[in-house]
Amino acid sequence: MTMEQWVYPSVYVKEDDFREGRVLYTTWQPRLFYAWDRGTAIGRFLAELKQGRIVGRRCRRCRRVVVPPRMFCEHCFRPNDEWVPLADTGTVITFSRCYITWDMRRLEHPQIPAVIAIDGASPGVGFLHHLGEVDPEAVHIGMKVKAVWKPADQREGAITDILYFKPMTE
Repeated sequence: MTMEQWVYPSVYVKEDDFREGRVLYTTWQPRLFYAWDRGTAIGRFLAELKQGRIVGRRCRRCRRVVVPPRMFCEHCFRPNDEWVPLADTGTVITFSRCYITWDMRRLEHPQIPAVIAIDGASPGVGFLHHLGEVDPEAVHIGMKVKAVWKPADQREGAITDILYFKPMTE
């Protein structure tokens, strides 16, 4: 026996070892409960979405407006100061045409996720959502879009209260 074999002996366990009781084990159904705290910024953002409004937060020092809202400015490292109502329009700053779903199903018509820079927010600030009512070949960076909302009685305070963004007519 080499020193390596002595220090790190191999153990081979076969299915029969479990069936015949040579390996003892137990199983259980864990009861796990999770909770997610929305926090002040996202909680208010989602509550406003339920009302059909988009809001951001402004930093008084650098004047930056961010959406989704955050309580602290990543540029100044200080608290953001005020809530800012924003438009439900924006500009596509990047996008993708997805012909395969997350669970590997082929799509005849692509899903088009896009990052939307919301009008009234600072440049380069936006959030990911879907585009709809659009020819996939017509989508381009710089395209102006508008939110299409769920009916008010179906909103639940989630990003999906915006069904998708559609192109604005010129």
